[in-house]
Amino acid sequence: MALETDIDLRTKKIHLMGIGGAGMSGLAILLDQIGADVSGCDMIQTSYFKNLNLRSIPVIMGHEAGHIDNFMPDILVYSSAIPNDHPEILRAWQLGITVARRAEILSMIFNARRGVGVAGTHGKTTTSSMISLIAEMAGLDPTVAIGGELSDIGTNAKLGTGEFMTAELDESDRSFVCFHPEIAVITNIDWDHRDHYITFKSVTDAFAEFLSNRKDNGISILCMEDEGVNSLCREYKLKEEVITYGWGTGWNWGATEVIHTIGGGVSYEINHNGDRLGRLSLAVSGEHNVLNSLASCAASFEMGISLEEAKKALSLFSGAKRRLQKIGEVGDILVYDDYGHHPNEICATLTTVRKIFPGRRVTAIFQPHRFSRTAALYKEFADVLSLADNAFILPVYGSDEKPIDGVSSQMIYDAATDDNKAHYELTGSFDDLVGSVCSDARDGDIIITIGAGSVGTLGRKICSTLREIRSRTVAN
Repeated sequence: MALETDIDLRTKKIHLMGIGGAGMSGLAILLDQIGADVSGCDMIQTSYFKNLNLRSIPVIMGHEAGHIDNFMPDILVYSSAIPNDHPEILRAWQLGITVARRAEILSMIFNARRGVGVAGTHGKTTTSSMISLIAEMAGLDPTVAIGGELSDIGTNAKLGTGEFMTAELDESDRSFVCFHPEIAVITNIDWDHRDHYITFKSVTDAFAEFLSNRKDNGISILCMEDEGVNSLCREYKLKEEVITYGWGTGWNWGATEVIHTIGGGVSYEINHNGDRLGRLSLAVSGEHNVLNSLASCAASFEMGISLEEAKKALSLFSGAKRRLQKIGEVGDILVYDDYGHHPNEICATLTTVRKIFPGRRVTAIFQPHRFSRTAALYKEFADVLSLADNAFILPVYGSDEKPIDGVSSQMIYDAATDDNKAHYELTGSFDDLVGSVCSDARDGDIIITIGAGSVGTLGRKICSTLREIRSRTVAN
């Protein structure tokens, strides 16, 4: 049965397939807070189960048709990682149960509010997190739905009493066109998710449709330092209701005199319509976060929040989890983790590490994410890993994709120049990797795990192993 857009979600039993994912777990929390009867299932247990358990949301491991008979929901919601011919979905259709994608349900919550929608190939989690924290500290009590856990709020979703909702909107399957924001933010546009987008123009077409779905008198906030955004503006002649941001003073919001703080953090002079408005300091690092914070200042200004309130919140913003997140420190060795899974994201991360830790040796542990992305971008991955002194390359994390013949991490290694290849190592297992990294580590090293898959679990294992090595050394 098709979804009716005017239904009252508060009165419904809703079952979510893939409930352990960042986006689906957030939707589950919102639905539970609204008052819906929520249940879910997933193939693996994730860190997001913690918040689901706190709300006593029942979760079954695995996916099977019998779940529908067990819960008999009014609505079955499935994530984009699940094929629409899955037996659990087919059973729902058979019983006349409404079946909907995550975006269709989330957009019903979002479109009923003054929505601030953050889209872009990179940076949308951090930018939407920044806007959410600013609005929270300004007393607006926003509703929030983010694809990563916001450290400062402690969750990836919450139902607020205010009129605004901030949401990270996903372009990967074009589902962001379901949303009708009052304020639409685009951080950048790259040709990613090539399993879904055949050409770059199909990507810009999707972003143009997203902007066209703004509410009446809505505005767009665009990063003019991004070539993809500039292509969008040229192709669709975007002029009206566009607020721009970037470097210098030529945009509506601009950053000048950027200073990177040794050990972490960055500050800059913020400019609005050519007027210098003082220095803004961030606890998070990197030029990409300067741009993210400019977008956040622009959005919060349009929400009626003063720049001083925004600056105060941004100075306290500690980042979203898995975005250059410090995992531990063993002696003088620092271990970080980052979600970057596109060459541009990895470049931003490693460039930032170089700027805040000049002169220190950097070891990158990279797990490619998805076979289609690896096939499309293996040369770019090979190049960008050269920003580290040493790079360990794990097997491809397929996520919901099936393997593609001939596509593996070996492609990345083979594409490296001879000089870089001498510093790269292919590795097959987590245990072997941890042993190799820790035996090679020395004081002053920065070790960083990179990728959107299971590599995020390695940082703590590395710290534990380093401590064991140090204990044995001291004992001897």
